[in-house]
Amino acid sequence: MKSALLVWGGWEGHQPKQCVDLFAPFLRAQGYEVHVSDALDTYLNTELMRSLDLITQIYTMSAITPAQERGLLDAIQSGVGFAGWHGGMADAFRNSTPYQFMVGGQWVAHPGNIIDYTVNITRHDDPIMAGLSDFRVHSEQYYMHVDPSNEVLATTTFSGEHVPWVAGVVMPVVWKRRWGAGKVFYCSVGHVVKDFEGVEARTIVQRGMLWASRD
Repeated sequence: MKSALLVWGGWEGHQPKQCVDLFAPFLRAQGYEVHVSDALDTYLNTELMRSLDLITQIYTMSAITPAQERGLLDAIQSGVGFAGWHGGMADAFRNSTPYQFMVGGQWVAHPGNIIDYTVNITRHDDPIMAGLSDFRVHSEQYYMHVDPSNEVLATTTFSGEHVPWVAGVVMPVVWKRRWGAGKVFYCSVGHVVKDFEGVEARTIVQRGMLWASRD
């Protein structure tokens, strides 16, 4: 049986526990033993961390200790998958650059806050995006600093309505990458649970978790 760990906490505005309650049943239905924790010290449990196939984190802002960070990064480097979305993954631990290096990006702004925008699928040939079309989102459009080594699967284009000097900027929304033997998946959609009512965002995250899971 495969094993997944869902770690939640930090800023409550991203509804971390509600997101766990949405995606944990999906993983169980896929045959995973699911562990849930609201403590970053879970990353210090070496025996558990090395036994996992997948870690999904919903933990916005806050801070991670060097030891907790090392426990997480070592597990991923050894082959444990890491998958997540929005600020729970890419706005966690703002002072921890090794963590951000692993993720492949960091949130810096969402001009206009909650707005309507389009997500454009750029890799229709990838199994995570198979059968999906471009879709509209009513949420935060993340402007991010991103790693050029990411394999980008979807993007969004900024109109410039709220920040004129970024008009026309094409920003990654979904990407995957490697960290040692581990696979890393990220989707910037997912400000609150309601964002996953759309079949596209929910399907992308579900498939991304399965892809990231240890081979």
